[in-house]
Amino acid sequence: MEPDHELEEFATRMFDLARRGETERLAAYVDAGVPADLTNDKGDTLLMLAAYHGHADTVRALAARGADPGRANDRGQTPLAGAVFKKEAEVVRALLEAGADPAAGTPSAIDTARMFGHEEFLRWFEESR
Repeated sequence: MEPDHELEEFATRMFDLARRGETERLAAYVDAGVPADLTNDKGDTLLMLAAYHGHADTVRALAARGADPGRANDRGQTPLAGAVFKKEAEVVRALLEAGADPAAGTPSAIDTARMFGHEEFLRWFEESR
């Protein structure tokens, strides 16, 4: 079966919107039928890319539209662990509010926070349990 280049280009645009934090445009596409958990070839979802690139509003919008805040990529990494690694406090808060589990993934957000000495995040994880 031939790859659908138009579909691949469209999906690439969706992932770029997530990386750039273009919340309104991305939310409109999801509202129109793009899967909230659209996943790339590495298992990264739109929410994962938005979280890793520091876009808390985009994370909130995707979670409100059904994106799974705890969905790990193909390497076992979660959006929360990525946000902890990048020291994105507002994204960490948004993911916790959306129900992300700090103990999920490899390494988990808890392990990542410990590894990098992010005591504040560890306190937040305790509060969220």
